[in-house]
Order: sequence, then C-alpha cells, then structure tokens
Amino acid sequence: MTLNGTMLLSSARRLIALPAILAALFLLTAWTGAFAAEPIKISRDDTALDLTSTTEIYTNQGEAFQVSTAAGADGIRRRIEVRASSENHQGDWAVFALANVSEEQLERVIVAPHFRLVDSKLFWPDLGSQRIISITPSEGFALDRQPSEEADVFRITLNPGAVITFVAELSTPELPQIYLWEPNAYKDTVNAFTLYRGIVLGIAGLLAVFLTILFVVKGTSMLPATAALAWAVLGYVCVDFGFLEKLISLTSGDQRIWRACAEVALASSLVIFLFTYLNLNRWHVHLGYVTLAWILGLGVLFGVAIYDPSVASGIARVSFALTASVGIILIVYLGFNRYDRAILLIPAWALILVWIFGAWLTITGQLDNDIIQPALGGGLVLIVLLIGFTVMQHAFAGGAYQQGLFSDLERQALALTGSGDTVWDWDVARDRVVTIPDVSQKLGLPPGSMHGPARNWLPRLHPDDRDRFRATLDVLLEHRRGRLNHEFRIRAEDGHFHWLAIRARPVLGSNGEIIRCVGTIIDVTEQKNSVDRLLHDAMSDNLTGLPNRQVFLDRLQSVLTLAPTGDIVRPTVMAIDIDRYKQVNDALGIAAGDNILIALTRRLRRLLKPQDTLARLSGDEFGIILVSERDPAKVADFADAVSKAIMVPLNFANREIILTASIGLASWVDQQESATSLLNDAELAMYRAKRAGGNRVEPFQPAFRSFGADRLQLETDLRRAIERKELTLVYQPIVRLADAEIAGFEALMRWDHPKRGTVPPTEFIPIAETSDLIGPLGIFALERASSDLVHWQQYAGDVPIFVSVNLSSAQLLNNELYSDMRAILAKTQCQPSQIKLELTESMVMENPEQARLVLDKLKEIGMGLALDDFGTGYSSLAYLTRFPFDTIKIDQTLVRDGGAKRPILLRSIISMARDLDMQVVAEGIETEEDAIELGKLGCNFGQSYFFGAPIGGDSVLRLLKERFPLTKRA
Repeated sequence: MTLNGTMLLSSARRLIALPAILAALFLLTAWTGAFAAEPIKISRDDTALDLTSTTEIYTNQGEAFQVSTAAGADGIRRRIEVRASSENHQGDWAVFALANVSEEQLERVIVAPHFRLVDSKLFWPDLGSQRIISITPSEGFALDRQPSEEADVFRITLNPGAVITFVAELSTPELPQIYLWEPNAYKDTVNAFTLYRGIVLGIAGLLAVFLTILFVVKGTSMLPATAALAWAVLGYVCVDFGFLEKLISLTSGDQRIWRACAEVALASSLVIFLFTYLNLNRWHVHLGYVTLAWILGLGVLFGVAIYDPSVASGIARVSFALTASVGIILIVYLGFNRYDRAILLIPAWALILVWIFGAWLTITGQLDNDIIQPALGGGLVLIVLLIGFTVMQHAFAGGAYQQGLFSDLERQALALTGSGDTVWDWDVARDRVVTIPDVSQKLGLPPGSMHGPARNWLPRLHPDDRDRFRATLDVLLEHRRGRLNHEFRIRAEDGHFHWLAIRARPVLGSNGEIIRCVGTIIDVTEQKNSVDRLLHDAMSDNLTGLPNRQVFLDRLQSVLTLAPTGDIVRPTVMAIDIDRYKQVNDALGIAAGDNILIALTRRLRRLLKPQDTLARLSGDEFGIILVSERDPAKVADFADAVSKAIMVPLNFANREIILTASIGLASWVDQQESATSLLNDAELAMYRAKRAGGNRVEPFQPAFRSFGADRLQLETDLRRAIERKELTLVYQPIVRLADAEIAGFEALMRWDHPKRGTVPPTEFIPIAETSDLIGPLGIFALERASSDLVHWQQYAGDVPIFVSVNLSSAQLLNNELYSDMRAILAKTQCQPSQIKLELTESMVMENPEQARLVLDKLKEIGMGLALDDFGTGYSSLAYLTRFPFDTIKIDQTLVRDGGAKRPILLRSIISMARDLDMQVVAEGIETEEDAIELGKLGCNFGQSYFFGAPIGGDSVLRLLKERFPLTKRA
C-alpha cells in the first residue's frame, strides 16, 4: 500500500470513530446529572451568610441524584450520589458548597425559613411549607436537624481547610431563602425577634379586648367593626409570628390554610370597618348592596382556603389593596363634603396606604431584608391602634343627650326660647301690652316704655303705618276670629325706624269676646334692608349709584317711544370709554380706580340737565341719553365738553393723573330703531374712536356696522387658521455690517386666507391681541421658527445664524411663557442661544415687575433678548440696566431721519449700547452709504429691504447653502 493509501485509510478510521466519540461524550454528560457548585469561603468572623444566590436548584431529578463535588484542597472533583430519604420527595434537590478558609474548626447552622413574605407574590402567593427534608454532605454523615417550628435548621461542623459540597433534599422546588448562621448569633437573633413579637402580640391582644369591652359599654356600630378589625389583625399576627403553632399542633399544609384564612379575615374586616365607619348606606343604598356582595364573596374564600390556600390568599391581598384605594376616594369625596368622620379617618388611612405600599414592595421582592416582615406585622397593630383612637374620639365627642319628660307647655316654652322671638301679649280687657323680653331695650328706650295701652305704640309708628296698624287691630276685635299678621315700622330712640312683624292669634272668653291676643314679634329690619338693597342693585351700579345698563336701555326705549310723536324729543346716545383705564388700575390699585370713576361720575353729572340720563354701562364705560339738546352743533359742543371734563387732571396720592376718553355718538333718525340697536351704534363709533388712538369724538356712520361684522368674521376665521395651515412664517435677513454676511433672520407672520387672499399682519395681529388668540399665535410662531432653524442646520450645516421672534404683551405677562419656551426647545432640539425674542418698550412697561421676572428666567436658559423700536417709546436708560436685554434695535425713524443731528444721536445710542455690552441692529437702512456710516459708528447689524425682503423657509435654505458653501453639511 502506498503512502497516500495509508493516509486515506487512517483518515477513514478517524471519521468512523468520530460519531462514537460524540455519542460517548453525550452519554457522559447525561450521566453526570449536575455540575459542581463553586464553594463559598467562610471564616471565623462570618456570622451570617446568605446562600440563596449561590445555591443551585435541580428539579425533577428522581430519587437518585448525582453531582460533582467542588474541588477540594487537592484540586480533585469527585462524583457523589444521593438517594431520597422520604417517600414524599418529588425529585427536587439543592446543591451548595462551603470552604473553611480559617485555621480552626467552625460550627455553623444552615437555616431555611418555612415562610417568607418577601417575594411571595401577589397572585398565587407562596404561603410557606417545609423546605428541606435532609442535607447530605460530600464527607461524613447526613446533617442533624435542630428543633425549630419556623425553619429547617441543620447543624454542621467544618474542619480547617475543608471544602464540602452539600446536597439538600427539597420537599418543594421553591427555596425562598437559605442562610448560614453562627449558632450563637442565630440564637440571639431568634430571641430578639421573639421579644419583639411578644410585645406586638401583647399590644394587639390588649387592643382587641379593649375595643370589645368598649363595644359592650357603648353600643355604637363603629366599635364592633373596629373590634372585628382588631381581632383579625391579632389572628394574622398570631399566624405570621408562629404563635398559633405553640397553641395547637399544625402540619405544613395546615399552616398554609391558617395563613390564607388570616389574610381573608383581614381583608373582610377592613371592608366591614370602612362601610360601618363612613356609614356608606346613608349616602347611597347601592353602596350597601355592593358592600354586602363584597363581604359575601370574601366569606366564600374561607372555604376556598381549605382546598387552595394560594388562590384565596391572592384574592384577599387584591381585595385589601382595592379596599384601601376605594377608601381613599370615598374619604376625599366625603371630606370635601365636610363629613367629619371622613376627615378624622385621614391620618389612619394614610398610614394604611403607606403600609400597603411597603407590603407591595415586600411581596414583589423589592424589599428583601429579614426585618420587613415583622415590621409589617407591627405596622398593622399600629394602624388598628390609630383607628381605635379615631373611633373613640368620634364616639365620645358629643356625649349622649339626656332624655326627660316634658309637658306640652314646657316644650312650647323651650321652642319659643330657642327661636329667639319676642312674646307679644295684649290683654284686651285691661288694654295692656307686654313684651317678653322687653322690646323697649332693643329700641334704645327706657325699660317698660312699650308696655301699657296699645295706643301708646301709635306715636312711635311710622306715619304711613299708623292708620293701617289701628285698622288691623279694630278688624280683629270686631270679627273676633282670624290671625294677626302685620308688618310695620317703629321709630327707635336714635331716630331710625325698625321693621317689626307681629304674628298673633286671639284668645276668646266664655262670652265669645276676645280677652287676649298672644303671639310673637320679630325684628325684620335686616330682611327688609336686604330686599331694598337687592332692588337697588338690580337697577343701579353699586359703586357710582348710576343706573345700570338694563335701566339705561329701558329709559332709552321710553324716550324712543315719544320721539316719533313730534320734534321735541330727538335723543342722542353717547358711549364713553376711558382710555388706558386698565393701566391706571394696575398701577395704582383697584381702590384708586374706583375713586377715579366716582370723581368722573360727579363731573359728568354737572354737565347734564334733569331730562338727561347718565349710566354706567360696564367697567369703565359710561352712557348718556342726551335729550336736552337737539341741534347737531350743540350736541357736538356737549360731547367736547364731556371730553374736556374728563381730561381735567386728578390728584391721587400726590400724583397727577390725566385721563382721556373715546366717545361715540349716535342720534335717533329711524323710527323703527330700538334702544339696543341705537346703543350698539354708539358703541361701534366709540370702538372706532379707540382704534384711531383715543381721545376723540366719533359720530356713528352706517359703514361701521359692516366693519364690525367683518372684524367678527375675521376673528372667527383666525381661530381656524392654524388648523387649516393658513399661517406661515417668512424671514427677513439681518446682515452683519462689518462684512455684509448674513447673521440671522427676523420671523414675520403671514396669513394666506382662502377667500381674502393675503391678510397683512397690521390687520389680524390687533384682532388677535384684543381676543384670546394672540397666545396660540405666539406659540405657533416660536415653534415654527425653532423647527425651521433646526431644519436649515440639518441640510445647510451648522451655520452661525439666529432667528428673532416678536413677542406680544399677552405672552410676556403670561406665567406659562417660560414653561412653553422650554417645552418648544426640548421638542425641536433647538439651541436656546440661536433664538432671540424681540419686545417693545411699551410691552415691558405694562407690568415691569412681571416682565423682569419672566425675562430673567428666559435669559437663564440662554435665550437672546432684544429691545425693539428703541427710540420711539420711553427710551429710558433705567430699562436697559434693569432688564436683561443683550440687543437694541434702533427704530427706522431714527435711521431715516436726514437731519444734521442724526449722526450725533446714532453715535450716542451705539456708544451707549457698546458700553453696556449690547449689540445694535439698525432698521430701515435705505442706501449703501447709510450702511457704511452705521458700520463705522460701531453698529453690528442692519435689517431692511435694502438687504433683502422677507422670504420663505425654503428660500432661506437655498440662500444659506449659497452664502455658506464651505460649511460642513449634516
């Protein structure tokens, strides 16, 4: 055979042997059963070790279990086989290894608790059982079990340097916890917990007995419900602390049943207590049916607990949490309805919610220490203790009413005394009136002044009531039946009249004549005054005493009714609105504003004649029905006199206040016109005068009606403009004067109306500012500008530009501006330093303190702030230092002014801005010479149509790509 043939034969033999080798390895792996566990090193100083995480669990392994031991000191791993020692064994095993790294022999105990609330789960919880049947070490004999009712405890001895693998025979596949304790430390721990549990059990037992005794002494329904809750808690604690096992002999299965029943009893007693304490049946009868069904369902769980304790316990735990949730809802609702029981229960129920939260963390395994379970048991006792105090506080707060026997006369006397009425007794036979208590003292008269003959009352009665009072008494005596029900006014010693109401009935003698008239007399002055005030307020303004709008319209309608009958009555209606009254009110306060309105009322009254009417139509709007003048020239003179009277300075708090008014006139010309339409015409004229700047008189013209309708329609269309995507933004370039490079853009809003076409901002922005639309428009502009800027940077690179957005006064004074701005920046991922907000001086001056607070917050997050239209308003240096502006925009009127003083003025503004470390933007540059001149003066930027008209967002992107071609593209 050749060499090649030999090699081929050798290769073939290896290929044939390969499957046999793989099969042998597979059989060896299957026979191995379990791998060796890594040993846990222990020393003399280790008093307690948690072996749970390092213990390996093997399920369904049969009666014989083989495992490799941990490598010993010689490094050799051995195989051991352990057989089940109990018929109840299900083939579940646990393996762990220990290594004594000390130089002395160590005594330790292995502890596996039967029940742990930790990680027992909410649904189908693990209610505990015997965990370990026996433990077999890799060396020596099986471990000795130590007596314990709460855990499987085995004692072990580890020689110096020994490495031993332990195989535990499990009764269940679950092994929640396994510890390695130093014997004395474990004994001390058990003793400490035993002392704590004894204290808690004693308190729970005393509390249950005490509440039961209280129920016997004072049979209110709250006490038995509270006592039932206390007994349920006592039962739960007895089972949880293992006290029940000391009283009766229990198997592992019995413990699970008792634990499930204890939890069901706890859940049921909480439902009963909540229903009984809050007396839910009084609020709605259906609540009683729901509670009864709930309790019956929980009662069924006691039977379920015998067959499947886990199901019963899980439902009980869910019921307990659900009861606590429903309880807090009921307590909050009834507390807001001032139900004292609910308010008193708030602290105890808050503690219940805290307990439930801790219990939830425990059963889900998020709290896993050994202290939490007994702590929760003590928490239940504390809850019942607090509930007991709450119930006793409510039960013994008022005390019982003393019940006694009263005669009918005594009951009537008590009722009369309780009502506080005065007894009025007229002895007709002797003609003597007696009041008890004496009414004379209430009138400021000497005692007994109103006692005596009934005629003594007449001099003090109001003249309009004397004859009616005398006639009422005469009719009663004549007819000898009926009831006296009369109201009259009587004069007190201070001269004021009191309204008194007599309710009395006659007492007949044996001869059928009236011998007495007895009843009550009540002072009803307050009720009468209240009625008078209501009638007055219904027709008059509370502040000025002038007629209100409704009375004004009624009088105007009456005048219009007389107008068609001749030429004598030709009424003119004037609507007067005070300009800038809101600013005065905000600056000086409401009290000052009220005083100003009173002063203006006095001035206007002096101008009127008796046939004219002055009314207050709304806050700062007055109305005049002018009947005394018919000639148009005299009516105009009267309107001018009204305007001048309002302009007379007012002195308030050492300050001189000058007000102006917008006045609208509407004269009667149409016989079919109503009072409402005539007033509307006058108000339309007044609004036209206000839009024209105020401080003027505007006669009504029919064209104003269509303007008002167009304005209303425009406002309606504007509300839907954002949804329809009719609003867009255009951007006007802002150029750096030093190198004529683009530095940024100002965002300007445009409205493409589907019917009107392009609506200029000068038309729809004022409408938005006078309605509630300016806020949404402002948010739209800020969000769209930020989104466009981020979009440009994505496709044109990180270009060094900014975008300016104008703010309105409504946005600046809105407390939500800061939060809205942060939300927009977070949503668009835009850098705050690239957004600059523009404000005018007049906006800031509407509320300087509020504006400063908002601007400081915006500046803190890195946003730029520009003072727009500088030079047209106050232009006070105090505003530049007080507010955190970083940019000044010089108004175009200063830039375009061709006077000789323009360079001096511009140089001063620019120099001041540079000294304040501010940038300057000049608006309205028209020529290249102006741009060069401003650049030499130190102006940073320019903005006008000379540098470019406003363009759309796509055009801006193309422009940026052209102007910044070398910028790194995204």
